[in-house]
Amino acid sequence: MNTLIIFSLLVVLMLSGMPISISLGLTVLSFLFFMTQVPVESVALKLFTGIEKFEIMAIPFFILAGNFLTHGGVARRMIKFATAMVGHFHGGLGLGGVLACALFAAVSGSSPATVVAIGSILMPAMVKAGFPNRFGAGVITTSGALGILIPPSIVMVMYSVSTNTSVGALFMAGVIPGLVMAAMLGLTTWYRARSNNYPRQPKASWGERWTAFRESAWGLFLIVVVMGGIYSGIFTPTEAAAMSAVYAFVVAVFVYKDMGLKDVPRVLLSSANMSAMLLYIITNAVLFSFLMTHENIPQEMANWMMGTGIGVIGFLLMANILLLLAGNFMEPSSIVLILAPILFPIAMKLGIDPVHFGIIMVVNMEVGMCHPPVGLNLYVASGITKMGITELTIAVWPWLLTMLVFLVIVTYWPPLSLWLPKAIGMIS
Repeated sequence: MNTLIIFSLLVVLMLSGMPISISLGLTVLSFLFFMTQVPVESVALKLFTGIEKFEIMAIPFFILAGNFLTHGGVARRMIKFATAMVGHFHGGLGLGGVLACALFAAVSGSSPATVVAIGSILMPAMVKAGFPNRFGAGVITTSGALGILIPPSIVMVMYSVSTNTSVGALFMAGVIPGLVMAAMLGLTTWYRARSNNYPRQPKASWGERWTAFRESAWGLFLIVVVMGGIYSGIFTPTEAAAMSAVYAFVVAVFVYKDMGLKDVPRVLLSSANMSAMLLYIITNAVLFSFLMTHENIPQEMANWMMGTGIGVIGFLLMANILLLLAGNFMEPSSIVLILAPILFPIAMKLGIDPVHFGIIMVVNMEVGMCHPPVGLNLYVASGITKMGITELTIAVWPWLLTMLVFLVIVTYWPPLSLWLPKAIGMIS
């Protein structure tokens, strides 16, 4: 009964147009005040202890690094390198977009940032080269979603905070699925371009490719700094995030010189705004998780599902459907922070690896970012392309179907996620 009251209250508040973070906080406070004897002091205490986690510090640093790179000319150089490598294939600029998104995803940790950084430069170039608007929009909107699967990923940090799973293991687990998904999106792009005879770029010489690589090397080296530092044990993921922010600042201001020192306060303020918004969501989600645990809801749901004999295959199917439905109404951070504490205990009871389950959740978030009504990437792409959400939804369908096929593969074939972290000894 309590479960029904809690979720009904949450849904009503969300449908009233209230932001998800405030809806979560009001749901918790209303239920605790009117339905339980829990002292309000314990709520205040939980607010502080809930966000007193070292891993959370990685979020503002990764946001700051992504903002420096977005404003600092790194994206433009990555696009030049990517198109030099694959531009001569069918739909060359589109393939360059997929590769550039994958590269930028590996330094930014944010999906909307990837769409903005790559899309704002590549979309005008694709239209000028003779590609239809819809083709370019479809490529950039969906490939930008790689920003939360290819590490470092802010959403993976959120999952780690919610479930106490190793951030480093999650980052390593995202590498191979991220590369496979990029390859699948690239194949879809190539096939559609070949079917419609879209333009190709002149084949770049190895000298031109080397020049493009050399120009983008400072940005690409950030991948080595973050992943190499975590894998070798030099940094924790949080320390790697801080290093990436410092490195991105140096590269943007002193190496590429696309930003002046006068632009730094603007980037800092923008990063602080985004970090404050995410931390506010985390704070309220921590409260919601406390309420769920206090009412024993995850354990009751786990026992009920185990009693039905649903099994691993059935549970993963139900979890995917629930996460995809949630993607219709909420953005990724909220979904992970609300649903991970509920689904995670059930997954553990069924013997599903916590790292594998984390990658499944992240891939679901990727799909959710590319379909209406709340797909963040759609809104960002709409601002870049000046296309309506309905037209964009039609444009992304071929790539969205590819992502759904990939979701099935990553869900039911755990070695795709787990092989790399097992191979380097991060999980047993």
